[in-house]
Amino acid sequence: MATIDLVDTRRVETRLLEQFVAVAAEGSVTRAAERLWAAQSTVSAGIASLERSLGVRLFDRTGRRTVLTAAGEDLLPHARAALDALDRMRDLATVDDADLRGRVRLGIFTSMDIVDLTGVLRRFRQRHPLVVVELMTSPTGTTGLVHDLVAGRLDLAYTGLPAVPPGITVEPLREMPFRVFVASDHPLAGRTSVGLAELAGEPFIDTAHGFGNRIILDAALDRLGIRRRIVAEMNDMPAVVRFATAGLGVGVVPDSGVQHDGAVLELEDDVAPLRIGLAMRTDPEPNRATRALARDVVAARRAA
Repeated sequence: MATIDLVDTRRVETRLLEQFVAVAAEGSVTRAAERLWAAQSTVSAGIASLERSLGVRLFDRTGRRTVLTAAGEDLLPHARAALDALDRMRDLATVDDADLRGRVRLGIFTSMDIVDLTGVLRRFRQRHPLVVVELMTSPTGTTGLVHDLVAGRLDLAYTGLPAVPPGITVEPLREMPFRVFVASDHPLAGRTSVGLAELAGEPFIDTAHGFGNRIILDAALDRLGIRRRIVAEMNDMPAVVRFATAGLGVGVVPDSGVQHDGAVLELEDDVAPLRIGLAMRTDPEPNRATRALARDVVAARRAA
């Protein structure tokens, strides 16, 4: 039997590359450990082991930030390519969909039903028990989710942005028109519609910067030259409706069908509806598990 002389006994394990890529993406060993479901000490030890194996420092620790060195910057694309190649090999080696395996990270909204996601995930797990689906959220809403998708921290994500970066495809899921929500005893409660100019003097409840609905409404207000006073910012649209209909301000947000005890008015201005879709990267090509889950989510889309 022919043999090959072993020149270098050092081995770079896949898990070390995963830890390297995760720390680079998160800028923090702690957050990388959370993302990998590992102990912080395990990730720290893994990075130290990889640095010894490669003979270079990969990160500089500056306060709470973990920043790539020049060598780390050079090596990061190769680490990602190696992991992508391994994923592609596993993907191609899977003949039957029932044998799909791996992990799919899906970015979702915290408290708004876009599709029957619990039903989708239950059926998906029954068909693909070897695939782990991780659900993640972002405090900056759809902007944060799309940023995480572009950075490779997510495989799929809900988005309500009017436009997405290159290399991202979006499959439509749901469309929601903007409406005005007020308390039942508000002076406008007896009306059927109202314009943004008439609301300019009202205190507003809205979502935080970065949410798709906030981006759309802010752009409409800018076009009309209207300035408003926001007294509270929420991390989800249903909370805006609850606070507005409780009398703490007015809410101009897409109507997601959330239950409330206040009044809802049509918006007289021409404001584009919030169009929610499922976003996915095109490069690198998503693996079969990701594509399978995307098909199931899109199949479950419902009318607004």
